[in-house]
Amino acid sequence: METDWIMGLLGGLLIGLGGAVFLLVNGRIMGASGLIGGLVDGSGKSNALERLSFLLGVATLPVLLWPLVGPIDTHITTNLAVLAAAGLLVGVGTRLANGCTSGHGVCGISRLSLRGIVATAFYIGAGGLTVVLFRHLLGVI
Repeated sequence: METDWIMGLLGGLLIGLGGAVFLLVNGRIMGASGLIGGLVDGSGKSNALERLSFLLGVATLPVLLWPLVGPIDTHITTNLAVLAAAGLLVGVGTRLANGCTSGHGVCGISRLSLRGIVATAFYIGAGGLTVVLFRHLLGVI
């Protein structure tokens, strides 16, 4: 029996727990793009250490868990141009939508935010269309 779904479940639980703790401790929504954006544009100077600590935790947790679970095959493409384009498009999309999956999808929906629900529906739909177009029709990824 396939057990890959367990990793998705655990990842979702960790993101939800992180969002809940961030909201309860700071009284603010945990949106990774907003945390990074505040560091880049300087609007987050007052709580830069908090932002950096959170982002460092997000980046280091997989490294710390690797000895427990081993390497995981993500099936990500090795085409650097596709990865660069995807990263840029994600960055532009999070700016246009005023948030990312952790802000709208996890924290917005859990608070029954109409903006979060609508944004999540659009980015899930756009992601699905992108996979159909680039993987199934064009064969790029």
